[in-house]
Amino acid sequence: MIGQRLRQLRLARGLSLDELAAEIGGLVTKQALSKYETEKSVPSPLVLNKLAATLGVKASYLWSAPSVRIEFIGYRKGSRLPVKEQAQVESVVREALERRVRLRQLVEVDDRPSLPVHSIPVKTLGDAEGAADRLRTTWSIGTDAISSVVGTLEDHQVHVIEVDASERFDGISAVAYGEKNDVTAAAVVSRRNVPGERQRFNLAHELGHLVIKPLDGVDEEKAAHRFAAAFLCPAATLRREIGPSRAFLQAGELQLLKRRFGVSIQALLYRMRDLGIIAEAHYKHWCMDINRLGWRRREPGEMAAEKPQWFNQKVLRAVSEGLLPREDAERMLCQAMPTDQPISLTERRAFLKLPTEQRRRILAEQAERIADAYADGSAAREEIQGGDLVTY
Repeated sequence: MIGQRLRQLRLARGLSLDELAAEIGGLVTKQALSKYETEKSVPSPLVLNKLAATLGVKASYLWSAPSVRIEFIGYRKGSRLPVKEQAQVESVVREALERRVRLRQLVEVDDRPSLPVHSIPVKTLGDAEGAADRLRTTWSIGTDAISSVVGTLEDHQVHVIEVDASERFDGISAVAYGEKNDVTAAAVVSRRNVPGERQRFNLAHELGHLVIKPLDGVDEEKAAHRFAAAFLCPAATLRREIGPSRAFLQAGELQLLKRRFGVSIQALLYRMRDLGIIAEAHYKHWCMDINRLGWRRREPGEMAAEKPQWFNQKVLRAVSEGLLPREDAERMLCQAMPTDQPISLTERRAFLKLPTEQRRRILAEQAERIADAYADGSAAREEIQGGDLVTY
């Protein structure tokens, strides 16, 4: 088990065997590390602790078996994405999704994904459109534009994970299965630091990979693309906004529609062509204009990327409820947490450390103050009720 964990963490950190050997100060050679990963030998406690510290985990994590089996359903990538980078992304996602499953169990939240994972048959691209409409109905989100794709996904227990990757990577989707081969968690992944309109479409595209089940003869990428377009820009809503048929579109109108639906101008034009709102000739005309204006890589009016909240919120909750040590939380969040405690908690702890007689005297004085305040009905009552009773 150590070998599998060690390799996953090393790849997730983007380290080669040589680099990991250097990170641990040459304590062991890369050949020794290779033997650990292939289960041909086991590291000593000293080496194990050093590896764990270097990789940012507890030593016990290297001994633990994965609590879930993770399967990658969709992998949206450029044709030249290096195998090493693909392995790194998958390792990062495995670690992140495992953490989310453990965190959910820790705070006792039973929020399995409420979506039909890989179960809506798609024979044609039109079926992919129907799958998007079906999911909107299942989630009761109507047919209007979605203000926050990340918020909608997290509200329906689909984890959103951001990764650092090259521009050749767009997204990936994954499912975690439990001991009974049941769906325990689902995740969609997008590259960090992309414009909001592209991020939203990428996430919807990966959601399509999670939901649809393309049958023979159906291009899965095209089906997921059609699903994303329909999920973000429902046909009836788009036609209501711009009309059933258009011979000409203004650039300013497209920019307003971009803000309305939260997708790129290029995605909007592609969607209008698919729905027959604009003709092929007008679509091609706009493609040439986009190239001429330099909008293919960077459009005007870039939107801010949406930020996932579920993971951070649950980590902070676990710390507040005493379910997770602060150092573990900082390791999970990859950042230091504020060390200041609420003044009332600090004071109470200090109060309990005082000698018994001193505590009794303070309590007696407070009891007398409270009695006086309630007796005369003065403003002091409000002052005491609004403050902390233990002061000294």
